[in-house]
Amino acid sequence: MTIQGCTPDRTTTISPESLTPTQVAALDDAASLEAYTQWHTAENGERVGKSRLLVSGMHCAACAGLIESALMRLPGVVAAEVSGSAQRAVVTWVASQVQPSALVEAVRAAGYGAFPDTGAEAVSLAMRESRQAIWRLFVASFCMMQVMMYAAPFYVGGVDEIAPDTTKLLHWASWVLTLPVMLFAAGPYFQGAWRALRQWHISMDVPVAIGIAVTFVASSVATFDPQGVMGREVYFDSLAMFVAFLLGARVLETRARHKAAQSLDAVMRRLPDSVERLDGDGHSELVAANRLMIGDRLRIQVGQAFVADGLVLEGRTQVDESMLTGESVPVERGPGQTVAAGCLNLGSPVLMRVEALGTNTRYQQIVELVERALMQRPAFIQSTERLAAPFLWGVLLTAILAWAVWHAIDPTKAVWVAVAVLVVTCPCALSLGAPVALLAATGELARRGVLVQRLDALEVLSRASHLVIDKTGTLTEDRFALEHVELLQSDVDRAEVIFLATSLAAHSHHPLSRALREAAVDQTASVPSSAWMHVSEEPGCGLQATLEAGRYWRLGSMAWCGGAVGRSLERPSVWLAYSVDPAQNTWIPVAFFEFEEVLRPDAVELVQRAAQAGLEVHVLSGDQKGSVDAMAVKLGISEADRVRSLCTPQAKLERVEQLQAAGAVVVMVGDGINDAPVLARSNVSVAMGSGAALAQARADVVVLSNRLMDVLVLVSAGRKTLRVVNQNLRWALAYNLIGVPLAMLGWLSPFLAGVGMALSSLGVVLNALRLARRSVFDADASLPSFQQDVDVGGLSRPQSV
Repeated sequence: MTIQGCTPDRTTTISPESLTPTQVAALDDAASLEAYTQWHTAENGERVGKSRLLVSGMHCAACAGLIESALMRLPGVVAAEVSGSAQRAVVTWVASQVQPSALVEAVRAAGYGAFPDTGAEAVSLAMRESRQAIWRLFVASFCMMQVMMYAAPFYVGGVDEIAPDTTKLLHWASWVLTLPVMLFAAGPYFQGAWRALRQWHISMDVPVAIGIAVTFVASSVATFDPQGVMGREVYFDSLAMFVAFLLGARVLETRARHKAAQSLDAVMRRLPDSVERLDGDGHSELVAANRLMIGDRLRIQVGQAFVADGLVLEGRTQVDESMLTGESVPVERGPGQTVAAGCLNLGSPVLMRVEALGTNTRYQQIVELVERALMQRPAFIQSTERLAAPFLWGVLLTAILAWAVWHAIDPTKAVWVAVAVLVVTCPCALSLGAPVALLAATGELARRGVLVQRLDALEVLSRASHLVIDKTGTLTEDRFALEHVELLQSDVDRAEVIFLATSLAAHSHHPLSRALREAAVDQTASVPSSAWMHVSEEPGCGLQATLEAGRYWRLGSMAWCGGAVGRSLERPSVWLAYSVDPAQNTWIPVAFFEFEEVLRPDAVELVQRAAQAGLEVHVLSGDQKGSVDAMAVKLGISEADRVRSLCTPQAKLERVEQLQAAGAVVVMVGDGINDAPVLARSNVSVAMGSGAALAQARADVVVLSNRLMDVLVLVSAGRKTLRVVNQNLRWALAYNLIGVPLAMLGWLSPFLAGVGMALSSLGVVLNALRLARRSVFDADASLPSFQQDVDVGGLSRPQSV
């Protein structure tokens, strides 16, 4: 017999019988599949679907393994990932071998409910589950109050002081009022336990169901035969209160999990179902989003989300791009500017042209990142789930041992002691402590524009000791600033040379030309850009043009402009030269302009705050030594060993491996394609949102906001999340270590055991939800101090990933 962490609450799912022909047809309909399935073609030419399903009836992360096993047994299922926290499944299947209806059948056969994951169905399912849970809680609470009223005389006077006929009447009334609790309110626990045992599993519902059943049977025997082996004591009041408290805690846990998942759901539910499309004559029609094509013109109303990536044609508006960047301040968008799918139009209606749809949009890429995070079960959570197996066996054996010992001491108390042991040791808090905390932290990070693709990264971040950052494009912006001007001719005027170069640079879109123009933006050039004639641009070399005076000029690379042979410049440069007769290819350099990359506004603060948090910052770059060293001075990094220049991708990889060999836990931040190998090798990899797609694909975390300080927010999230997980797991273990001896000694009644178990589960959930507060991961908040010995409830963890 194997053991799983839990089984489903079947009361909120569809029945386990086969689907009707109508249901099968609806699930397999090609049009309805588009709402929750993505398609691609495999290498062998087969059509493969990736479907999202909502799964109902899961109450902890351990349910995921049972559902995954049921799905993977189907021929044609390539992969199945299930998240207990998010109550979702992502199934990859071959269209020629299996149908969506078979996927739903497999989940139902495992004892759970499955539905297509569409926005409307998600809301409907949440409402149904909430109504069912509240009705059960109402019935249990109402009956509990009545039973408590009938039990009150025994609390005050005792059984011997009440007339036998009155005692019998009160016991019978309590028995009748307990029937709705057993048949309706406690139904999920009995059904879950039965299905688990039918599949040769022992779940968390099993000890709870046994405790409820034994209490009811023993109390019923005492009611029917007061002189029998069970004596005259009844515990209908304890039973009703136990079920009521258990259901109350479950309702709060469910709502808490839904709240923690709302931020991630919000990212995935932004696109409208339909949009206004304009034809060539300007007539509009409302069409479904899946009927759009590249080039369509759409009118996006105020308050509506953009349904595709595109270009604004008419109108100006403010756009909420917080989904992409985490920045809540709206940005201006007008004609010729791009807008992204999923962003909200806040200002006024605009006309746009569709440039990208479906999987090609940035929105869909973010959704895929979120789905990847939702579906993962970190290694330390799986370790917790593995602990549940021997723990549940221990619970059953301990209860049997307690019953045997007390049967020899006092047979009338043996059953109640065994029930108390079963109830107090139910490991609900143990299974909820880590998943809810991770979900809450991931949701809060997503609201800030930080998407966690691998949940294991949060655990590794808690042990991070070294922060390795790529320079170009990560520490710096994608622009340059003029750093130095050197004149090469003694008879030229500095201001005139700058004006000449600036006006010529206006004819180029090269980053260095743009930087040269920006450097003189506040000055009035004596040579306007319109004075240049015969302007041409040579790719990789620069600009060539003539002035009215007939002299030829070049602005570009050193070699092209006749610079000194063998001269080495440490920084990017642009040269200005002239020639009287370009046919002779003789050019006389006049001046050169050296540029430096512009640091991101928060780069210096990042280095300072990282040092305060116990992180050692290293900079790796493929640029020249002078440029890298100058950047290190600005950042305040004085140790030469922490700054490396002229780094190839292999050199970056070797440096990270050296740090890891010395015991460092490395967080690597990069953005380019050449960073992909080192991102894959580091313990935690972080890619900037503006970086290359390959770098983002290899990264554990993507910082969509492009704010460097969000890297420290991420580290803070990892440390604070693991502290909360530790608190939850240690509390769950401490509660059991205290509760079990008290129950075995007969000092803890079944009622108190039930209250303690319910409050313990609720406590760890509420503690985890502290991570969903917006102020928890503020960048200006103090970072938790670094501790090398961070522990996860004593569980083993991988030292590198």
